Amino acid sequence: MPPHLGSPLTSLRRLAPRLFTLALAALSAVVLVARPAAAFTDDEKKELGGIIREYLIQNPEVLQEAISVLESRQMVQEASQRSKAVGDVRELLVNSPRGIVAGNPKGDVTLVEFFDYNCGYCKKALSDLQDLIKQDPNLRVVLKEFPVLGQGSVEAAQVAVAVRMVAPDKYMAFHQALLGGRGQADRAKALAAAKEVGIDTALLQKQATSPELNATLDESMKMAEALALNGTPSYVIGDQVVIGAVGFDKLKAAIAEARKHPPVAK
Repeated sequence: MPPHLGSPLTSLRRLAPRLFTLALAALSAVVLVARPAAAFTDDEKKELGGIIREYLIQNPEVLQEAISVLESRQMVQEASQRSKAVGDVRELLVNSPRGIVAGNPKGDVTLVEFFDYNCGYCKKALSDLQDLIKQDPNLRVVLKEFPVLGQGSVEAAQVAVAVRMVAPDKYMAFHQALLGGRGQADRAKALAAAKEVGIDTALLQKQATSPELNATLDESMKMAEALALNGTPSYVIGDQVVIGAVGFDKLKAAIAEARKHPPVAK
């Protein structure tokens, strides 16, 4: 039986172009408000499906628009959830004795970076961090080893923790030598970088079985999990979590925002 005049399907034909440009979900909502799904006959359901299919075939860009809207909403939701998580772990995040502090230790804004020594994007972003420290005398930087790219990354991170334990004053020189170097990082590469900057590698190797190595990495991993970090480099600046090598300008803007709206202590 064809739909009667003034039925939801008749209205749908007139409204479809506008509804689909807003979102496919909005179309479904309008139809269901007009009449519950269970109230449609099999023929009407079939015709409704045909209308939707025909419109999408003729206007495929609508799907791209709907996907874009969905992704934007998900990004906003994830940012909100991460911001809340930052507040939950802030004290440990910015003040843990297991973190390396660079820049101004008493700076008014803290940037925390989670990195992996085998991350190509971390290598590219190294100069961004160096420039930020040079240009912003009130920036405090905290570095967190976040070895997620294999066993070599774990080995390099363990050596980095040992460097922090035995020669903290040379950590940044070691960090720049290893992260700025070529090839895959592992224990041997990390020890070579340490030797290059004047660190006694025998002292480092004595720390190889120290429980502090895994304790430090476990702490970083737990914080990364709490913040839902899914890649390196990742940054926490104020209440904002920034994923990826976004470049100097975006990091600088995030620092300015954090300075303008400092985090509220819990």
